[in-house]
Amino acid sequence: MPNKFILTLLAVVLFNANAFGQKFATHAVKKGETLTSISKKYRVTPATILKFNKEIKANDVLKPNTILVIPKAAETSETSNASSTEMDEEQVAQEEPIGFTSHKVRKKETLTGISKRYNITIDDIKRYNKSLYAAQLKKGMRLKIPKYRRVKPEEVIAINEDDFEMYTVLPKETRWSVAHKYGITIDSVLSLNPQLSKTTDYLAEGEKLKLPKIKGASIADQEIQLYESYTVPPKIGFYRLEQEFGVTAEELMKLNPEIKERGGLKEGMVLRIPKKKVSTGAVNTDNYVFYEVKPKENEFRLTRKLGMSYQDLVQLNPDLKDGLKAGMVLKLPKDRLADYEIKNSLILDKINLADSIDVINRPKIVFLLPFRTDKLDAGNKKTYVNAMQKRVDVKLSLGLYTGALIALDSIASQGISVDVRTYDNQLNLEKTKEILRQENLRDVSAIIGPLDQNSLKEVAVQASNYQVPVVAPHTANSSLSLNNVFFAVPTNGVLRERILDYVEAKRTDENIIIIADSTNKLVKASILKKLPDSKILDVLETKDNISINRDKLNTLLSETQTNWVFVETSNPKLVSSVSSILNSARNRENKEIAIKMFTTNRNKAFDNQVISNVHLSNLNFCYPSFYRQSGSNTFVKAYQERFKTTPDRYAIRGFDITYDLLLKLAYKNNLMEVSNVIGKTEYTGHKFSYENDSTAGYFNTGTYIMMYDDLRIVEVKP
Repeated sequence: MPNKFILTLLAVVLFNANAFGQKFATHAVKKGETLTSISKKYRVTPATILKFNKEIKANDVLKPNTILVIPKAAETSETSNASSTEMDEEQVAQEEPIGFTSHKVRKKETLTGISKRYNITIDDIKRYNKSLYAAQLKKGMRLKIPKYRRVKPEEVIAINEDDFEMYTVLPKETRWSVAHKYGITIDSVLSLNPQLSKTTDYLAEGEKLKLPKIKGASIADQEIQLYESYTVPPKIGFYRLEQEFGVTAEELMKLNPEIKERGGLKEGMVLRIPKKKVSTGAVNTDNYVFYEVKPKENEFRLTRKLGMSYQDLVQLNPDLKDGLKAGMVLKLPKDRLADYEIKNSLILDKINLADSIDVINRPKIVFLLPFRTDKLDAGNKKTYVNAMQKRVDVKLSLGLYTGALIALDSIASQGISVDVRTYDNQLNLEKTKEILRQENLRDVSAIIGPLDQNSLKEVAVQASNYQVPVVAPHTANSSLSLNNVFFAVPTNGVLRERILDYVEAKRTDENIIIIADSTNKLVKASILKKLPDSKILDVLETKDNISINRDKLNTLLSETQTNWVFVETSNPKLVSSVSSILNSARNRENKEIAIKMFTTNRNKAFDNQVISNVHLSNLNFCYPSFYRQSGSNTFVKAYQERFKTTPDRYAIRGFDITYDLLLKLAYKNNLMEVSNVIGKTEYTGHKFSYENDSTAGYFNTGTYIMMYDDLRIVEVKP
């Protein structure tokens, strides 16, 4: 094992050990407190507080009741390494005033004298009187003098480790719902639990998290209490108050001792009445989603974006009464936000990647594809072309790569410089290992390929040591579990679920029939689970033949309802036979019978030459697909201009996968981080919507519903 790798591994272990050993406290901001005053209380620098609470900025005015995560001073390197002078200078730089006063400059006054008079620095004066940066102090000037809250030594409080508890994650909980439950931000959750992955929002049921206790009780059995003032009207007793506020006489007297002192309730008394804020039980992620408030977002922009009144937002999120703050996690009703894109229970902001690229980013991409230079004789043009046409691996690799080259040209025209390395791994594991030994993965942004499963696993394992994502331009293999791999082609399971959801949503009273051969028993079962009243037509299978009983089919077809027939097979003979019989059955004894044909898996059997496209068109054959045939567009024209031929589906796939990757890396040069906040993207012929399984990788769920119509294949719009 190389020494560099050993050193890297040791560094990672030591870093994690240090992170786990960090001790924290939480602090609820009080009215008038500033970053500086809080830092003095806990004997840390303002920069340290900002480091662990990224949702606040140095110049923010802290809102009351904001929860801050504070590291213990004894274990904070910034505190131990900084001199008191350095800390004072940093605190002064970060401190925000709680108000201002006016000062009229007198004759012979100086900035030094004024600063001493008000116990502030000269820089403080200039900061709020910017004309002094270019002009001298003059008699009669009106200066804006900042006022700061000075903290007395006795106000410093001790950090109590009992302020924290271990929380067990409940089923269906997300980081967003847990953060909302505790009234803290995601950054605070991550600071308190450094073991959590920074590249995924996944939480496992039963996982233990360290979180701040809500004052007074454990989160498991507490309801947070707020109080409101209540003026006692004439002729009212404890019974009426109990009915109105749900509070007993004993509880009222405990909260308001003056009742006992004055001999009972008196007209005009101002009482403190407990008011339930919100139950802190589990948030049902089936009914609610979450939104993280963005920097500089105000009430008007937020309500306009979400289509809800601020009053409705406050009702669901009582903390908003103390003001809107960047980083807050808001709970929102899912049914009112159906048009928004939601991933991992979080509402995603729509980001135009093409308009959001940062030319500072310079991604480094490695292509690992089987061009098979070991098998092709480039010196013999006839055998070379013949071999290319016969070898699927070569055809796929060349298609992907030529499409990728157009994507590289496109991103370069937008000012992004990309460092590219391309290798032929020859579908060989040993060759792949050899390439990895010579390529430094430390500064690689992403790897595209390889195609064979053994090489893909090897590349993913080695790349994971450097948090490098690997984009597989094919569907996932069920035996692979690679958490840094992006599988660009949706699985058959995803496609099946898409078409069944479509049918379920569109169905009214249609008569559904399933025709599935013996190799598709599980598919038949999944259709029945979704559409339990479906009728079954058995497939007749022998060693030499496969068919259906035409008379039996006629008994299952309805003359009054539209018939939706699922055909599940990989045998072209069965597809041909069924589509022909269904086409003939559309007219029976001068009656028109409505029939539409479906499949959950349009495999090669449906492309066979024995299949009549006329029959499929007559039946409006409908199926799910990860690929949409492209028309004439910018990519096709650019491809034709460069390669003097029309791009095939592999070239379109190569362009879409590579362009999607490059745009995301140009936005932020970290694919895993970007994938957590970017929703669906769509290009020439493919959609990308990566869902993260923390143990198995990222899976594309972007699909289309396609249909034969008038001898054309068209997309069925939602």
